[in-house]
Amino acid sequence: MSCLFKKDLVLSELTASLDVSALRQKVIANNIANLNTPGYKRSFVPFDEELHRAQGGRLPLRRTHPRHRGGRGPVGDPRVITERGTRRRTDESNVDLDQEMLDLVTNQLRYNTLIQQVSGKYANWRYIINDGRG
Repeated sequence: MSCLFKKDLVLSELTASLDVSALRQKVIANNIANLNTPGYKRSFVPFDEELHRAQGGRLPLRRTHPRHRGGRGPVGDPRVITERGTRRRTDESNVDLDQEMLDLVTNQLRYNTLIQQVSGKYANWRYIINDGRG
């Protein structure tokens, strides 16, 4: 029973991923809200990169194939990057509504998947605490 009270690395990874996904949702919503603002430059949160930064190498992985991803960077707060070098419209704005909507749906799917995983984790704990009685 004492193992339940130790820090759960999987749950830590899931919550870090949820935090990044929530930030990304806010950034995308801000881009959409400023769609018609002249000169507005879109921002984004690089999800995969920030997920790896949030993980901070706490789950040691071994590279078994040369095409697999490498190690992780330092732990840090998720970054919001402003894309300044592009221009999509004559008013100097670089927000593309189609791209933002695609990013919004993709991020929502990621978020829903993470929530399901967290819920499953808690359901497993509830099952264990109740001695297997549902």
